[in-house]
Amino acid sequence: MARLPRLILPGQPHHVILRGNNRQAIFFSDLDRQHLLNTLGDAAAQYGVSLHAYVLMDNHFHLLVTPPTADALSRMMQALGRRYVGWFNARHQRSGTLWEGRFRAGLIEGERHLMACMRYIELNPVRAGLCQRPEEWTWSSAAHHLGLARQGLISEHPLYWSMGNTPFEREHAYREFIDQGVAPKEQLLFTEAVLRGRPVASEAFLKPLAGEHERVVVRRPRGRPRKLMLTATPADSGPI
Repeated sequence: MARLPRLILPGQPHHVILRGNNRQAIFFSDLDRQHLLNTLGDAAAQYGVSLHAYVLMDNHFHLLVTPPTADALSRMMQALGRRYVGWFNARHQRSGTLWEGRFRAGLIEGERHLMACMRYIELNPVRAGLCQRPEEWTWSSAAHHLGLARQGLISEHPLYWSMGNTPFEREHAYREFIDQGVAPKEQLLFTEAVLRGRPVASEAFLKPLAGEHERVVVRRPRGRPRKLMLTATPADSGPI
C-alpha cells in the first residue's frame, strides 16, 4: 500500500515521532541525548518551528511542534536527522543508517487535543517503567511545564498559558492535569494517529480539508464501497 502524504498545516501543532532502524538504540549515553537536544534547538530556530513538548526514549523520540510554513517541519527534521547521524556515527565509529525511514507526523487540533497530546508525550517514560513521575525523566519537557527546570528550547503554547495567570497557577494546573494520566483509549488514539499519519481532530475541523487532503482526512472502509467517513476523533477521546 502506498504511504499517505503528510498533512502539514502551517500554524497548527503536529505530533512527530522518529524511531531507530529495526528498533535499535539511537542514544548510547547522556552525551548523545544532549547533543540531539542541542541539534534540535538549532534546527528548530533555523526554520522557525516552535517546540512545545518532547521526550527522548532509548530508540525513538516524540515532539510536539508548530511549523510556520508547510515545509518548515520537513526541513527541520531533515536537518536534525542528517546532523545527528553524522555526529553519532563519527562518535561511535559506525556507519550506515540510524533511522527507520522518514519521520512520522500527525496533525493535532490544538483547541481540542494539544494538551492531551503533550501529556501523552511526557508520560512516555512512566508508561515504559523508566520512572515513577514524569519530571524524574531528565530527557523530556515535563520538568519545564511543572516549573522544576527551565528549558530554553521550549516554546510554551498559548493553551498552556491559559491554564493560569501566573507561573505557579499554570504549573499547579498542569500537575493536576498530568496526574490524571492517559486513558488506554486516548493512548491508542495518539499512537495510531502519529504512526499512520492521521490527524487527531474533530469532524468540524477536518471537513474543510477533505477536498484537498482526501487521502489523509477521509477514511475508506474495507470491502464494498460505502459512504466515506472523515477520520474524526470520537467525542469522548480526550479533554476539550
